[in-house]
Amino acid sequence: MKEISLHKLHRYVGIVSAPFMVPRTGSGLLLGFHPPPSRRCLALLSTALLLAGVTACHATELPLGDIALPPGFTIEVYSRDVPGARSMALGAKGTLFVGSRGEGKIYALVDKGNHREVFTIARGLTMPNGVAFRDGALYVAEVSRVLRFDDIEARLADPPRPVPVNDSFPDKKHHGWKFIRFGPDGKLYVPVGAPCNVCEEKDPRFATIMRLDPDGKNLEIFARGVRNTVGFDWHPLTRELWFTDNGRDWLGNDLPPDELNRARAKGLHFGFPYWHGREIPDPEFGRRMKKGAFVPPEMELGPHVAALGMRFYTGTMFPPRYRNQIFIAEHGSWNRSDRIGYRITLVRLEGNRAASYEVFAEGWLQEGNAWGRPVDLQVMPDGSLLVSDDKAGAIYRISYRHNAPPQGRK
Repeated sequence: MKEISLHKLHRYVGIVSAPFMVPRTGSGLLLGFHPPPSRRCLALLSTALLLAGVTACHATELPLGDIALPPGFTIEVYSRDVPGARSMALGAKGTLFVGSRGEGKIYALVDKGNHREVFTIARGLTMPNGVAFRDGALYVAEVSRVLRFDDIEARLADPPRPVPVNDSFPDKKHHGWKFIRFGPDGKLYVPVGAPCNVCEEKDPRFATIMRLDPDGKNLEIFARGVRNTVGFDWHPLTRELWFTDNGRDWLGNDLPPDELNRARAKGLHFGFPYWHGREIPDPEFGRRMKKGAFVPPEMELGPHVAALGMRFYTGTMFPPRYRNQIFIAEHGSWNRSDRIGYRITLVRLEGNRAASYEVFAEGWLQEGNAWGRPVDLQVMPDGSLLVSDDKAGAIYRISYRHNAPPQGRK
């Protein structure tokens, strides 16, 4: 059996999203197949392309003209062949590594100038959302363990067997997918989300950010009271950890806010499940912690926007006013009456404190329908900003050029 990834056409996107299996004989002839939902997309593919194992059908272009950006900024497709694209990490040789969730795959993208070559370096993993790179090795986070692929950039076409780094994390899948990054202290930071909407768990590892040495030893809790962070970064100057956190559900359309937090040191508590935002006590658990006993967020973000990846902008392509400011990928609400999010926002800092919160790029949501969902951000060596989109299965590139034609509605 050879897997050919063909996917159902979306309303705006026209890309593929659900793999199916094609039986083959030893001679490579098609014996038959179970058609995916989109017959129109299949009709566009010739038998020759099928036999060659083509993995995508792009019947329409992504509507990037709908994306509104500030003057001078433009957005383009970096790759459309990354189904379920989630967290990103950059290798020492420029390889872009991308995790996924339900797809169970890890991708590697190599820039070939006019296109990106995509390698699938691992498959069959359990929600391998998180990727991080250090000393030539790729670290991958599943729900209950962290793996390491050694010398990976030299073996993209023939990946090595992964080495288990640490397999002692909880195996609960609710908020079990992980974003991971190496901090300036050389340790790998790994969050463990709350296995619920809101609850008190006896296991102290839940609702935390943990960290460990690159060899998997000395696992410890760094921060508590963190419901579900899927994105964090360190301030380029102060080296303090900043992170997004997704607020609880079912307190209404406008409560609570998502959060942008700052961890000045190890051992701080950020409120969950007792307090939400700066001053919203939980109806069930709020009485169990005094208001002044937790660290309030630096910035209250939109309610239910699903703030995921965040990055300090450290490049030089964008105007100076963006330097060391925070970009956030908002994946978008799933249970709010009027959808919100599905955009890139910007938090500006003044004196190492969050001062403002504004929309930077929007348009993935059109008349209540989302054709894309931003997940993570990656600042590239040339100063451009990559955005992953797990709904469209794409990576976008945002760049800046003075006097560039305006794009979108801004």
